[in-house]
Amino acid sequence: MKPIDEAGDLSPADKNKEQQPLGEVLEFMRLLWAVDHGLQSTSKRMESTLGLTGPQRLVLRLVGRFPGITAGRLAQILHVHPSTLTGVLKRMEKRGLLERKSDPLDGRKALFALTESGRALDVPATGTVEAAVQRALARLPRARLAAAQEVLATLAEELGSGDAPLDNPTGNSSHRADEELPVPPDGEGSASSKSATR
Repeated sequence: MKPIDEAGDLSPADKNKEQQPLGEVLEFMRLLWAVDHGLQSTSKRMESTLGLTGPQRLVLRLVGRFPGITAGRLAQILHVHPSTLTGVLKRMEKRGLLERKSDPLDGRKALFALTESGRALDVPATGTVEAAVQRALARLPRARLAAAQEVLATLAEELGSGDAPLDNPTGNSSHRADEELPVPPDGEGSASSKSATR
């Protein structure tokens, strides 16, 4: 990412303003904006190359990790309202990537699993958000990762979408970030975020 003082096509007065420090909050927001832009751009590229957007691929990977997961639990993990996820799940079903079955214990709930076509895509792939995150995480020591996760979890909570830490979808405080995620319960809890997942 280009530092502020290297931005081109600025008048001398604007260059002087650009070189002034932004302060912690604005600098952090600027970086968040850059991450958001990168997520959106990569997601669009993924759709044209892989046929899946970034959020669709995340859903696919989570359903692959937790076969038989309910839409409610998936929404909880993703910090979105279940109604936001409905369209994503329907599109993925229509494409033959997911299959829906009724919960034998509660016919009102649907359980999701990957189809054979979905399982074929449930592998690490280059050019994905996931691959970029993996490369970035590999460059940082564990202590810095833990601090970054804490900042992001706190920010998500402040923005109203922090129902459970991202590294602990079940809410068990004994879970460490480097452990495999446990299979989440089939609870149909609601998430507080109304953010869109495509």
